[in-house]
Amino acid sequence: MTTHPAPGERHESDLSLAQLRGDGVRMAPHWVAPVPPAPAPVSPASIHGVVVPAASARLIDATVEYGG
Repeated sequence: MTTHPAPGERHESDLSLAQLRGDGVRMAPHWVAPVPPAPAPVSPASIHGVVVPAASARLIDATVEYGG
């Protein structure tokens, strides 16, 4: 048995991106998130054990904004 929407009824799949963004903008004021506290500063000397794969380091090094 096939069901058909009533005239004027819309399914979620019928919504456009613009309509969804508009819905989000209208709902955003209802969900105000508290501002998280600022993280405590960390001494560079205490940062250790971080391993960056060579491929990732080369990728960042090759990016103009970061490395070369």
